[in-house]
Amino acid sequence: MSEYQSFTRDDHDGVAVVRFNHPPINLVDRSMVIDLLRLAQQLEADCETRVVIFRSDHPDFFLAHYDLGSQLDAPPVVLAPGTPSLLSALFSRFSCLPQVTIGELSGRARGAGSEFLLALDMRFAARETAVLGQPEIGVGLLPGAGGTLRLAQLLGRGRALEVCLGGEDFDATTAELYGWINRALPGEQLSGFCAALARRIAGFPASGIANVKAVVERVSGLDGESLADESQRFVADMHAPETLDRVKWLLAQGGQTQGTMELELGKQLAKYPHSIDA
Repeated sequence: MSEYQSFTRDDHDGVAVVRFNHPPINLVDRSMVIDLLRLAQQLEADCETRVVIFRSDHPDFFLAHYDLGSQLDAPPVVLAPGTPSLLSALFSRFSCLPQVTIGELSGRARGAGSEFLLALDMRFAARETAVLGQPEIGVGLLPGAGGTLRLAQLLGRGRALEVCLGGEDFDATTAELYGWINRALPGEQLSGFCAALARRIAGFPASGIANVKAVVERVSGLDGESLADESQRFVADMHAPETLDRVKWLLAQGGQTQGTMELELGKQLAKYPHSIDA
């Protein structure tokens, strides 16, 4: 029996493969966050594993967005000044792991799912089926778990604004062009490519891997003040009346069910009436 509820982990020759399996749509909810916290803690102390591949057992979803429904009845979150949110801090831990982390995307990754991928070292996607998106603007929010900052860093100002303010889905070809992913590959080649790359890296000396990651992190790591500011802005707006109304409306349209999630969330949210009674 797996020690995790929302994914499995298999290890072989210095490579760990984490497979998300959290029906119905791999929602980033409380149980998944707990699992990811446990995994981060274990990997931080792991001297044997050199590469971690993250993939999904669900053909249509890598990771969906954060569980919006859990926020409706929860008391407002209050962050201490200068402190990032739990989810932002968790994703930052993954960005700083001693292992090389590879995201293998064949389905959809939106919202927190995209932000998790952005925190990994590398991202590869199936050209025909992969979908990325940050639809948070549709409920009045910004990507608040490091997404706004990492998109600006990877894509540049104009394209990050297009992604975060447009709220649209992006296919793998466009994501590759923008720098959101390393490269798009034919779907039938994706897993084999990621596995071969992982094995190749895992065969190199650990000290060399650690030095490369340390120097790259030194020049590209996000500063804590900016991450905290992003989180503070997200949390401050999470319980704004219009945001709550839009979240309730989205959930009433089936916004966390597979059928609706297979549609473009940004376009769905654009249909929100100016008044709930409209």
